[in-house]
Amino acid sequence: QVQPVESGGGLVQPGGSLRLSCVASGSFSISAMGWYRRAPGKQRELVAAITSSGSTKYADSVKGRFTISRDNAKNTVYLQMNSLKPEDTAVYYCNGKIDFASGYAFGYWGQGTQVTVSS
Repeated sequence: QVQPVESGGGLVQPGGSLRLSCVASGSFSISAMGWYRRAPGKQRELVAAITSSGSTKYADSVKGRFTISRDNAKNTVYLQMNSLKPEDTAVYYCNGKIDFASGYAFGYWGQGTQVTVSS
């Protein structure tokens, strides 16, 4: 297994949208995957998770605004982020091997992609 590679971050105004992508390797199609974020001065937290069959769950703070999806043929997981708020500012990471129920991540971490929401 190698590090996943995240992309798609950037600077966006409040209310804007971004789509993050993560290319992972290993037993992609059978693993639950997740997007996490770490805001300045805070611990890394689970934002969204998706099982191999497409079941999803979200942190309360992003429900209704973020959507996680995956394309097994491309070994890629996405995070569509709409109605972004300044409090969404963080470095976003994906993990290609997580426990869906607990959110515990035991796969490799990538370098992350910075998302900054500011006017």
